[in-house]
Amino acid sequence: MARKKKNDPNEVLAGIRPQPARRVVAVGMIVVLGAIVLGVAIARPPEFFAWMLFLVFFGAGCLWMAWSMWQATGVELELTRSELREVGGRTLCTLDNVERVDRGAFAFKPAGGFLVKLKQPVGVVYSPGVWWRAGRALAVGGVTARQDGKNVADMMIVMLVERGQDL
Repeated sequence: MARKKKNDPNEVLAGIRPQPARRVVAVGMIVVLGAIVLGVAIARPPEFFAWMLFLVFFGAGCLWMAWSMWQATGVELELTRSELREVGGRTLCTLDNVERVDRGAFAFKPAGGFLVKLKQPVGVVYSPGVWWRAGRALAVGGVTARQDGKNVADMMIVMLVERGQDL
């Protein structure tokens, strides 16, 4: 049996898996909202054409957002010694770029998740229901399990302390 290297940078230390029940409820709520708005547009069309356009585009936008969230919540996240990434390979952040990890009650973070402050801005990316990144902020959570997010955040904090980084 092959032995793993002691500090293999690609070794998966922890993971965050979207919860099926939360995934269905979140996507279902957006689908229901889109269906209600489109139903109102069809059953009681407003007098003004601009309102009709608004209702149609808003309802279609909700259905598009539901589809986007369904696709995004089908991907797991994993923490390695070098980065936090999606299983498909997209990197959320490298640990060298992490300034601090905040999972406090007053942090601007998704439900059951955590906030990572980055040293350098990486770019704007939004994965609905799972994570988003804008400027120097990365937020993880939403339809994910609270315990998975806590474990990954705690492990990131421990790894930063081991590197001698002040938090």
